Amino acid sequence: MSKLLDPKILLSIKQLSLAAKTTVNGFMNGINKSNVKGAGMEFSQYRSYQPGDDLRSLDWKMFARSDRYYIRESEVETNISLRLLIDASASMNHSDGNLTKINYAKYVAASLAYLANLQGDAVGLYVFKEAELFVMNTRQDFQHLSRLFHQLESIEANGSFTNPIGYKEIFSGGQKKELLVFITDFYQADQELIQLLDTLLALKHEIIVFQLLAENELKLDFKGYTTFEDLETKQTIQIDQGAVRTSYQQKMDTHLANIKTQMLDRKIYYRTLTTNQPIDQALRDFLKQRHKVNN
Repeated sequence: MSKLLDPKILLSIKQLSLAAKTTVNGFMNGINKSNVKGAGMEFSQYRSYQPGDDLRSLDWKMFARSDRYYIRESEVETNISLRLLIDASASMNHSDGNLTKINYAKYVAASLAYLANLQGDAVGLYVFKEAELFVMNTRQDFQHLSRLFHQLESIEANGSFTNPIGYKEIFSGGQKKELLVFITDFYQADQELIQLLDTLLALKHEIIVFQLLAENELKLDFKGYTTFEDLETKQTIQIDQGAVRTSYQQKMDTHLANIKTQMLDRKIYYRTLTTNQPIDQALRDFLKQRHKVNN
């Protein structure tokens, strides 16, 4: 596993772009080219690496010999459109220590956007909260990426998940198949997240769902607390953590297994991410599914 930026460092970094660049550069330095090489990728010549080039075309043997990045030129067009979908409902304000889920989501999204931009992909941002949906359409240039980072930095989680109004029209996107990455804690009151995913599936897009979890919610380990509040409904409950921890963890395991089953049934790529861990696996998942879209 490559050593990536600790997401807690984000608390002291105002520019998500710096965090994303640090993370992706660390990922690039540790990646094995066989993990991202596409089938049938023939090449006829080399040229120097330029920002926006497809990272899968980097030749690491040439780098080892010359200490410079070279691209294997391919006849295959591999650019795609990536849409980053962020759940910004109030439950994403859940924290483990000083790190909230929404800040971790911003970090994941910024890193994926930076990596996608290096690949030459068009990237868009869609933020879901309350009765609104923020839309930033897909484009591929560094000015657009800078605006995307700015929008990510300004996200504040509040309210409930948005109502499914106009999803089909917004995500139709013409005939081209796209890769959609949905970052959420999967807190839903009435299957509204499943309804969104079913709409997107009907449009024939490739979908990745990253479910964000905090270690303290997985283990029911909130030292010193007996009163718990639902961040979206504001309802409170009294809990003796020691008395219910075992049954809580069993129910949590069942809950996560049910979500995984629903995703598998829909052929949606699904992974849980814990907010105290680096995101190198999420970057690898993106590259894997990106290759699937291209083939």
